[in-house]
Amino acid sequence: MALIECRFYSEVLGLSTSMTVILPQTTTTQIGMNNVNKGGLHPTLYLLHGLSDDDSIWLRRTSIERYVAEMGIAVVMPQVHRSFYTDMSVGGNYWTFISEELPKLAQSFFPLSPKREDNFVAGLSMGGYGAMKLGLRKPEAFCAAASLSGALDMAHHFMNWDDPKEKTKEYEMIFGTEDIAGTEDDLLWLLEQHHVSKGPKTALYQCCGTEDFLYADNIAFRDACRKTSLSLTYEEGPGEHEWGYWDTKIRDVLAWLPLPKGEKMAAAVLNPTQELEL
Repeated sequence: MALIECRFYSEVLGLSTSMTVILPQTTTTQIGMNNVNKGGLHPTLYLLHGLSDDDSIWLRRTSIERYVAEMGIAVVMPQVHRSFYTDMSVGGNYWTFISEELPKLAQSFFPLSPKREDNFVAGLSMGGYGAMKLGLRKPEAFCAAASLSGALDMAHHFMNWDDPKEKTKEYEMIFGTEDIAGTEDDLLWLLEQHHVSKGPKTALYQCCGTEDFLYADNIAFRDACRKTSLSLTYEEGPGEHEWGYWDTKIRDVLAWLPLPKGEKMAAAVLNPTQELEL
């Protein structure tokens, strides 16, 4: 695999920023690795970070490079700071950046496929929120979206609020002072809108540890999704909000991705207990 630390200028944000990118590379003499590059334009997983992290974190805390080596897919990991992948009330337009500018820039820099069926998004915690928002609001661009321990009910569960009537300054900087319930920043509302839309439907994957402080958020999202006709793969089990859990579950996400049969089987080797729908 090729690892690229890419620094570039964002017109949307009005500043220089970064993304970390993994690209397929065929090798024959690299010890301990079986890399695959199928040629052409690569299927791409956009992999999103959490609240306290940056674009390097998935590479530093998991073996994501090793996990995707045999799959022949690219991984794009962008930097969005503490924005919740939102056009902030006070701050940058990170929703516009992540949903419109970043994919176009990444596809102009690297040999990435623009086809809907070749583009996927996943993320943890804040990144799980961003991944589901991308999947539900941009179904024409992403065919699958996955959340690991996501903050999936931001309209009702507020960051670090002891009193639900008290909004933190950070929350107001991101979402403003108005209630986001029933808006495009409310994932539960987006589920209903996606359900009744006439366009393509995004396949959804969701997992959360039962000891995670965001478990209630995940149950709320799961139950709301089950009231629709949308395709949701839901998994839960023992686990907290920590990297040992995410390193394990990202392998399940990779095995779940709707890749062609041969690539999906390569992903299954990462976690042989994962059941596949072939």
